Amino acid sequence: MFRQASLFGSSDPVFDDTFADTARSTLGGTSWIEYTPGWLLGSDSLFDDLMDRLDFRQRTDVPMYDRLVDEPRLTAWWNEADGRAEPLAILGDIRAALSAEHDRHFDSIGFNLYRDQNDSVAWHADRHRHHVTDPVVAILSVGQSRPFQMRQNGGGASLTWGLGDGDLFVMGGGCQHEWQHCVPKRRRHCGPRLSITFRHDAR
Repeated sequence: MFRQASLFGSSDPVFDDTFADTARSTLGGTSWIEYTPGWLLGSDSLFDDLMDRLDFRQRTDVPMYDRLVDEPRLTAWWNEADGRAEPLAILGDIRAALSAEHDRHFDSIGFNLYRDQNDSVAWHADRHRHHVTDPVVAILSVGQSRPFQMRQNGGGASLTWGLGDGDLFVMGGGCQHEWQHCVPKRRRHCGPRLSITFRHDAR
């Protein structure tokens, strides 16, 4: 069931390439999500390795609430088109497993680091909805659990999941067209969470 990464050592991360424990929920219309708690075992090891390898940056002059601000999180990117290998071999294995499971060629990975309770991302939908009709967005969360929220366009009650520690969360169908998502700030101290987001540019 669990597939070991192309690494060495007793704490090497492993993931379930059969998706045996994945549960799908319909949100209404064509929107759906899939949630797999603890899909990646040994997530702390992956977190530490990525923190050593990635070149995180803070985006500036981000429009938010009618003004330009520094984005309250750090980001890094990998794109297949650049011709470079993934930062870690296991990410290539995970990308291949997700591509086979969802019949999409995931060709980019976004890394979003929420350093503490003060980092966040406001309500939004992914921009590639403008050129992909039914995008599938897969988020692997490592590090400490943080609330991940979704709400329908126009506001209203939100749905909340605590994502971290190797959880896999996938949004598909009309999610990026009909729903928004966010990672809110926290009132109490919390440790870092790294969101590893797999996207595709075509069907």
